[in-house]
Amino acid sequence: MVNYKQNLNLKSWAEADRPREKLLLRGRRHLTDAELIAILIRSGNAMETAVDLSKRILNSFDNDLEKLGQIPIRQLLEFKGVGEAKALSIIAALELGRRRKEQPIKKNIKVTSSRDVYEYMLPVYEDLQHEEFWILMLNRANKVISRQQVSKGGQAGTVADPKMIFNMAIEHKAAFIILTHNHPSGNATPSQEDISITKKLIAGGKMLDLLVLDHLIITNKSFYSLCDEGII
Repeated sequence: MVNYKQNLNLKSWAEADRPREKLLLRGRRHLTDAELIAILIRSGNAMETAVDLSKRILNSFDNDLEKLGQIPIRQLLEFKGVGEAKALSIIAALELGRRRKEQPIKKNIKVTSSRDVYEYMLPVYEDLQHEEFWILMLNRANKVISRQQVSKGGQAGTVADPKMIFNMAIEHKAAFIILTHNHPSGNATPSQEDISITKKLIAGGKMLDLLVLDHLIITNKSFYSLCDEGII
C-alpha cells in the first residue's frame, strides 16, 4: 500500500521535485506556476502532493492566473486539502502580484494614443469585479496632470456625474479630459448609455473650453476607444 502521508511534506520529496529547493538552486523563473503555488500551500492532501493539488487548482481555472486572482476565497475552499490558511496565502500572493504592477501617478507622462491611456489605466482596473469611472486630466502638451476616480458602481454599471468631472478638471486647470471606465464582463463594447454620456460630456466640455479627447472602455485584456472607432 502507498503511504500518501509521505507526500505531504515538501522535504520528503525527491530533490528534483522540491519546489523550495528548486527555487534556491535554480531561481524563481525556473519554477512552474503550480510549483510556486505549492510553495505557498506547503502541503497537499491524502491523495495529492502540494504540486499535484496546485496543478488541479490551476487546471480548474484554465491555467489562467488572472482567473484565479479574481475568485472569492470560498471557491478555493472547495478543493480538498485547501483550508482557510492556504486559500488566504494564494489570494494574498496574487494580490501582491497585481499591486506590484500598479504604478504611482507619474506626472509629465505624455499621452499620444489610446494605447498609452490603456496601459496607464490598466493597473487601476485589472481584476475588478465592479465598474469604476476614472478621468485623466491633461495639460495643453497632452501630459498627465492627474487621474481621479469619479465613481464606483456594481457589476452592471456606474455613474459619471458631469458636474463632478468638470469640477475636478477646473480644479486641476486641465486643458483636456480623457474618460475611462471598465467592463468587468470582459466585453469592451460600449453600451448606448456609454455613448450617450460621452456625447453629453463632450458638449458640456466645449462650453467650458475643456475638450473631451476620448472615452476608453477597459477590460483585463482589451479596450475600446470611442475616438478610434469614430464615435466621437
